[in-house]
Amino acid sequence: METLLATLVSGLVLGSLYALMASGLSVVWTTLGVFNFAHGALMMIGAFIAWTISEALGLGLIAGIAGGTAAAAVIGIVIERFLVRPFYGSRAMLLITVMTTLAAMIILEKGALMIWGARLKQLPRLVEGEVSILGATISAHEAILVALAPLLLIAIWQFTVRSATGRSLRAVGQNQESAALIGIDVPVAFAIAFGLSAALAGLTGTLLGSIRFITPTMGVEPLVKAMIVVIFGGLGSLGATAGAAYVIGFIEALLILWIGLYWTPFALFLLMIVVLVFRPNGIFGGRG
Repeated sequence: METLLATLVSGLVLGSLYALMASGLSVVWTTLGVFNFAHGALMMIGAFIAWTISEALGLGLIAGIAGGTAAAAVIGIVIERFLVRPFYGSRAMLLITVMTTLAAMIILEKGALMIWGARLKQLPRLVEGEVSILGATISAHEAILVALAPLLLIAIWQFTVRSATGRSLRAVGQNQESAALIGIDVPVAFAIAFGLSAALAGLTGTLLGSIRFITPTMGVEPLVKAMIVVIFGGLGSLGATAGAAYVIGFIEALLILWIGLYWTPFALFLLMIVVLVFRPNGIFGGRG
C-alpha cells in the first residue's frame, strides 16, 4: 500500500510538470495551429540562463527563475518572428513550421553546448527539506511544483477568458480572417502566443533544473511527453491538456512500478497510437 501511495504521489509530480510543459504547446496550437518543436529547447535555455544568473553571477535563485523565464519568452518571440511568421498563409505552413522549429531546436542545443559546455549543472532548490503527502515523502521543491502548476493553469485560463489580449488570442485561433476584420492585430497575437508558450517552457526548465541535471538535451524527453499529453487530451483545449497531463503522469508512474522504467516509454507511445486510432480528437476532445 505504501508503495502504491508513493507511486501515485510520484505521478502527481510528473503530472504537474507535464501540465506546465504541455500547456505551452497547447497555447501555440490553439492560436496558430502548429506544433513548436523548439519548445523543449526553450525549456533548456531557461534552465541554463537561470543557472547563469543564480550560480555563476550569484544573484540568487528567484532572480535566476525570473531571468530564465523572461529570456525564454524573448527567444520564443524571435523564433515566431523569423522562423514562423514568414510562412503565414502558405499551404504547406504546418510542414514548414515543423522543419523551422526543429532547426531552431538544433541551433539552441548546439549553441548551449558551445556556451555552457557539456558539464552537468544543477540549480539549488527553492526550499530545502521534505514534505509528506498521503504518507509518501517528496522534496519540498517538488511540493511547490505540485501546488504551483494548477495555480498557473488557472491564471492562464483566466487570462484567456477575462483579458482583452487573451480573448483576442482565442478569436485568432477560431478564425484569423474574422479576427483581422474586427481590428485584431493577428501577427501580434501570434507573437504573444509564442512568447507566453516559451515563458511557460522556460519556467518549467528552471523548476526542473533543481530536480534533474541541466544539459543541452534536457528538453527532448519532456517535449516528447508533452506531445503525448496534448495528443492524448485533445488538441485545442487548455483544460483537456491539463487533465491529460495528470492522467499521463499517473499512468507513467504506475507503468514504472508494474513493468519497469525501460518499457514505460514504449507503453506510453502504444497508448498514444491507440488513442489516435480510436479517438483522433483525444480522450477529452470532441468528436467533430
